[in-house]
This record gives sequence, C-alpha cells and structure tokens, in this order.
Amino acid sequence: MSSTNSQSYSSNEVLTQPPSTTPSSTNSQSYSSNEVLTQPPSTTPSWKIKLLYDGECPLCMREVNFLQKRDAGRGLVSFVDIADDDYNPEANGGVDFETAMGRIHAVLPDGTVVQNVEVFRRVYKILGMGWVYAITQLPLVGAIADFLYGIWANWRLAITGRPNLTTVLAQRQERLACNTEGRCRID
Repeated sequence: MSSTNSQSYSSNEVLTQPPSTTPSSTNSQSYSSNEVLTQPPSTTPSWKIKLLYDGECPLCMREVNFLQKRDAGRGLVSFVDIADDDYNPEANGGVDFETAMGRIHAVLPDGTVVQNVEVFRRVYKILGMGWVYAITQLPLVGAIADFLYGIWANWRLAITGRPNLTTVLAQRQERLACNTEGRCRID
C-alpha cells in the first residue's frame, strides 16, 4: 500500500482534541411553574473507545469479530466500519477514509484520536485483556511494536489480496458518485 497521507504522528500523540463543550455555569433561564423541563441528551458517549476498522479486510475482521465477542454487547467499544459508504469522518475524530486506511485509529470519548499499537493497547485494556499488550508500554518494546505494525499496515492490502490504496480510493469515489438507482453522476 502506498502512503499518500503526508501526516505523521507518534502512537501516543494527540491527533484531534475538540474544544470543550462543558456548559457555562452562568447560563440562567427562568421557567413558569407549569412548563415541562427536559434535559438535553447526554453528550457523553456510553462507549469507552471507538474503533475504526476496515470491514473489507479479512484479517481485520477476524480481530474485530474476536473483540466484539469479548465486548459481549456491553457497548464498551463502538465499532465503526470505515469501508461503509456512509462512513462520516466528522463523527469519527475527523479521520478521513484515506487516513484510516493507512493505520488503525480509535477515538476516545473526549475526541482524542489514537493510532497504531496504542489502539490495541487501549481496546484490549478496556475489554479486560490489557495484559496482552502491556509489554508494549515499555518504551523500547513499544517502539519496536509500532515499527512492526507500520510494516504490516503498509503491506496489509497486498497481503490480503486487495488492490493498492490508490485503486481502493478510486473505486470508493466511483461507487460514492453513483446514486441509489444505479445512475452515476458525471463531473
């Protein structure tokens, strides 16, 4: 897979941090005694981490299926398929399809985006299996793990028998340009 993304981050670097949405305590409103007061829906998600995965990658799906079984419907991990035509980067830490295809990413409830082995370390810990990746917390081991993961990520498409990233992106653009009736928009 060729990497056309010019961004480079360390595995522990914060990629995205949205501004705080904590309401101001100076906001006062008065209501008549017969008005119904409703609370706005909670802005805190129920999940602990949102895992962005490639649903068209057979090896990735084996891992996701394993993790979904470990989550056992608890909703600790929100699984988001980046290959879905409805994938929305804005709802997923601003991670666009091309960037997500280059490396594994996850979004924390506060909007922080993590990538590489840090994703696995956090997901496994949340699901009660932190010991699996605990050794990667050691600086040298973590650096080696990230390096090896980078090799895997660069060759993932070829290893799984898929076209290169440029072709995958072109096929996606073509597919998204078509409407639900099978007619395609010509630009």
